[in-house]
Amino acid sequence: MFQRLIDDFKDSTGTALRLTSLAAAAGVALFITTSFLCAAAFVLVLENYGPVQACFTGAAIFFVVTLIAAGGYMVRKNRIRTRAEANAKSAAQTMLADPMVVAAGLQIVRAIGVKRLIPILAVGGLALGLLASRGGASSTEAPAE
Repeated sequence: MFQRLIDDFKDSTGTALRLTSLAAAAGVALFITTSFLCAAAFVLVLENYGPVQACFTGAAIFFVVTLIAAGGYMVRKNRIRTRAEANAKSAAQTMLADPMVVAAGLQIVRAIGVKRLIPILAVGGLALGLLASRGGASSTEAPAE
């Protein structure tokens, strides 16, 4: 059970590292491309209209690129969040379906006894409900980054 969690952590870390390096390379290439396009547009507008309009054109180009990058970031962030929520739900279901976890739970019930275990489960269920309601309230708000 723990080995699967460790393997999932290794896989997600490796994937995140690969995606980060690809995003950095794409970002550098996009920056260089945008710089050359902006320089070309600046020279074209400078020759036809003047320096002030050329500066506004360069600012507009960089503003559009910024909007595109921000939109891509928001879409990616939402996809990661929905995928993480789906993985968390499936991980909880598979942990409860694991025969080792069920066997350990049965052994705990036999060792403690049903009459002593009922109040412990009631308090645990109450705590779990409070944590779930607190976690649900904070997941609707966007984290400040």
